[in-house]
Formats: sequence, C-alpha cells, structure tokens
Amino acid sequence: MRSIPAELAVSIENGAATLCHAWVLRRTDGVVAGFTDHDRDLEVGGVPCRASSGWTGGAAESGVGLAPGAAAIAGVLDDDGITEADLDQGLFDHAGVTLWRVDWRRPDLKVRLWVARLARVRREGEGFIAELEGPLAALERVAGRTYGRDCDAQLGDSRCKVDLASHPGASCDKRWTTCRTTFGNSANFQGFPDIPGDDFLTAVPVQGGRNDGGSRR
Repeated sequence: MRSIPAELAVSIENGAATLCHAWVLRRTDGVVAGFTDHDRDLEVGGVPCRASSGWTGGAAESGVGLAPGAAAIAGVLDDDGITEADLDQGLFDHAGVTLWRVDWRRPDLKVRLWVARLARVRREGEGFIAELEGPLAALERVAGRTYGRDCDAQLGDSRCKVDLASHPGASCDKRWTTCRTTFGNSANFQGFPDIPGDDFLTAVPVQGGRNDGGSRR
C-alpha cells in the first residue's frame, strides 16, 4: 500500500497542477542519477533530478496477482545524463528505477508510484527508450537447468569443451546425434536424449534384443 503524505493527498484530491514525475536511477555499480519531467531541476530524497533530460513516462501495465508489471520511459542522450557510450558499455543494464509523484513546490511531498529494473534499452535518434520490468518479473526467469532432450550448452564453451579451432565455421543443432557423430563429444553432451517425450505415449515393446531394463546406451 502506498503511503501518501496528508498534504499531498489533499493536493491530489483538489486536482493540483503542481505535480510532476521524478525518476531516481541506481546503476549496479552504485552510481545514482535523477531526472524529472518538470521544467526546472528538483531535489528528491537527496538526489538532484535534472529537468533538461527529456525523460518522459511511456505506456505502463500493471500485473494482477503475481503477474509482472511493465512500463517504458524515454529520454535524451547527453553528456550530463545518459550517453551513447554508457549504453554501449552496458553501464545501465539492470539498473533500478524508482518513479515518484512529486509536488514541485515542496519536493519533500512525494509518493512512490512503482519500482522497476531496466530490462532493455534501445536508441532512437538522439534519444533512447527503455523498457522496464517490475519486481515480480524475477519469478518468470528460469533458475537452474531444465530437463530436455537437446543440449543446453553453447558450442565450444566450458561445458561443451569442443575445440572450435578443429571445427572452423561449425554450428550445432544441439542434438545428441550431432554431438556424437559430428563432434565426437558425446561424453560432454549437456542434454537428456533419452528423456520421454510425446512419442513415449505411442511406444511399443522392442521385438527381440535385450529387454532387461538396462541402459539404452
């Protein structure tokens, strides 16, 4: 539940025209920056928020229950705020963003609207558009490994261990047969080729051969 200062609540109810938005951004390296859509700089919670940044709020979507919310913001690339080099270096990847509704006459009167993290940032002309994910988006991320027939390693990585120099220009479709016959790397296959699939429902006993429940390999 949002905690709204009594004076701010009265202003909101009376339709005050002295409200603006302020975004406080915290990068993963600890750098903090602030931006506002007001026409002059403000200090919100001890963070200077620049008015010349061109930051504006885009479409926002709230989730129901445990569904993650999403939003978008847009701004200008400039040397005092977010530069093109910053984006290229990934300095703002996964940065935390807090949106405040503020009375610009008294910036201490504010209410937090939402918190999110930068998910994707793309450049558009002289500016950028950032897509945000709410805290519940973390619940949709896959943690750990999943069981599937195909390999989940990348060709040549520390789990795959294929020597790419011996296979110039090679690609892998992550299937057991390819791993075994093309790369001779079955010992490092990172999938589960014998896991039952939909075809298991129509399988019939093998006629002849060994049927003792042992390994199919």
